[in-house]
Amino acid sequence: MGARGAPSRRRQAGRRPRYLPTGSFPFLLLLLLLCIQLGGGQKKKENLLAEKVEQLMEWSSRRSVFRMNGDKFRKFIKAPPRNYSMIVMFTALQPQRQCSVCRLANEEYQILANSWRYSSAFCNKLFFSKVDYDEGTDIFQQLNINSAPTFMHFPPKGRPKRADTFDLQRIGFGAEQLAKWIADRTDVHIRVFRPPNYSGTIALALLVSLVGGLLYLRRNNLEFIYNKTGWAMVSLCIVFAMTSGQMWNHIRGPPYAHKNPHNGQVSYIHGSSQVQFVAESHIILVLNAAITMGMVLLNEAATSKGDVGKRRIICLVGLGLVVFFFSFLLSIFRSKYHGYPYSFLISGSSFSLTIM
Repeated sequence: MGARGAPSRRRQAGRRPRYLPTGSFPFLLLLLLLCIQLGGGQKKKENLLAEKVEQLMEWSSRRSVFRMNGDKFRKFIKAPPRNYSMIVMFTALQPQRQCSVCRLANEEYQILANSWRYSSAFCNKLFFSKVDYDEGTDIFQQLNINSAPTFMHFPPKGRPKRADTFDLQRIGFGAEQLAKWIADRTDVHIRVFRPPNYSGTIALALLVSLVGGLLYLRRNNLEFIYNKTGWAMVSLCIVFAMTSGQMWNHIRGPPYAHKNPHNGQVSYIHGSSQVQFVAESHIILVLNAAITMGMVLLNEAATSKGDVGKRRIICLVGLGLVVFFFSFLLSIFRSKYHGYPYSFLISGSSFSLTIM
């Protein structure tokens, strides 16, 4: 019985193990090489990202808003990997461009970047940069940017969406508005700190001193305080300022005017009923003042009892002021509210001020 079992054991000893197939060694080797390659690629990406963040932190330590040319833009913004958000201001600050709006927007942008750089919450999640047209024309062309200034947010992953472009024409470029937009696009909340501005305090002190000195000099005769004409003029000035949109300008911070970068044409009146320029409010103020002066002259001509010829001249001057400037005002209104059917003397498309 033992002799018959011996060959069986020898046959079993000569067989190959079933748990290790013949073609498994190349597969395991290929899998091992693939894991090593993926691990090396991941390590390389991590090192590249660490170098980029280190470089950006170094630039931020020296300047809150650092400039970018085409090479830097492609390396730090377009090329992955990236785990940070980048706010970029596309502008034209060279003197030959004569972009006054760009200078004003740059000041607000610098205030916002400084507020973030010197806050306790500053970290490597958000950086501020700018691209000048004369230093990165190719970037403007790639992104189809045809106006300056333009603010864009480049998220940590993916391409910018439509909401990642700041609506400057509707909101304005104030630092507070930019901070709110950034908070909506990222989770970074920036508290804006403005440098102290003593011009308003000095102007108020001078005004109080002037009024106080006038009252002191006229302390024996204060009848001018009860002068109805003087108070009427003060009231009219306040009404003109409010109806022309000065408070809207203060809240929204719009640009003074707009210069087309292609043809250099300057626009003082915005073509939309939702937006206005600072120069536009000044124009409306002057038109309202001229119409009011015409109405005052008409009233004076009707109520005075002087020479008939003089009254007739005053009446004609007042009527001319009312007719011309009201027609001008109506034409501006018609150009902003498209489809408004009424006009008088001057049509909405014929007045000389350039409309954006």
